[in-house]
Amino acid sequence: MRRFRGGPVGLSTLAVAVGEEAETVESVVEPYLVRIGFLGRTPRGRIAMPEAYRHLGVAHPEGGALFDDL
Repeated sequence: MRRFRGGPVGLSTLAVAVGEEAETVESVVEPYLVRIGFLGRTPRGRIAMPEAYRHLGVAHPEGGALFDDL
């Protein structure tokens, strides 16, 4: 969330940032994070959802503008 300001960010960029293969992120990690409401998929890439900010106690940038394309 801090490195990419919540996104959007592409799958391969996200995989490199967390040190995993893109296939692992897409098939294992991403479905879980989407299911619990921490990650959203948009046409422009993956974004951190408000629940992820709340869970980690991080201030939400730009007052919600990142979620306009959901």
